[in-house]
Amino acid sequence: VKIIAPKEGETVVITAASGAVGSAFGALAKARGCRVVGIAGGPDKCRYVTEELGFDACIDYRAHPDVKSMSTALKEACPKGIDGYFENVGGYIFDAVMLRLNAFARIALCGMIAGYDGAPLPLANPALFLINRVRLEGFIVSEHMDVWPEALAELGQLVGSGKLKPRESIAQGIEAAPEAFLGLLKGKNFGKQLVKLI
Repeated sequence: VKIIAPKEGETVVITAASGAVGSAFGALAKARGCRVVGIAGGPDKCRYVTEELGFDACIDYRAHPDVKSMSTALKEACPKGIDGYFENVGGYIFDAVMLRLNAFARIALCGMIAGYDGAPLPLANPALFLINRVRLEGFIVSEHMDVWPEALAELGQLVGSGKLKPRESIAQGIEAAPEAFLGLLKGKNFGKQLVKLI
């Protein structure tokens, strides 16, 4: 939250919005009065993001498989542009979001799942960082232990009030771990992917 510092009335976009991290950040942004737009894979996940998680809109990336189509969908979902971007995916979606960023937008770089296969993820238009004076900061959650108590307290309140509804996909047994991991990379899970060992 500190990287994007979402403010009331701003528009925040979150990739992998139906996942554990994306859904949690969405709840935090909604609690601060933001318009929250998720990006997820498939109509079921988008329905979950809007109906259960309470996002204002959700874009199905499978229905928008290229920069031009995704940029058009973002323009419709974010008519005032994008002030904050919580990035979990990378690839062409990142390029499409860059085209809709407002001046002084903030990007929290949490993951780049599109590049986990080792393929490079070149940016189509890096000059937009300068033109729009965009701030991008990558982070690893374990490096911010000092804010964990505050974050856990706020997330606990959101769960308790029903504004954050965590969901889990559970695979049974250690032998299911490889398939569960590959499913995670392919977007097959809802919420947090777990493997139950016993």
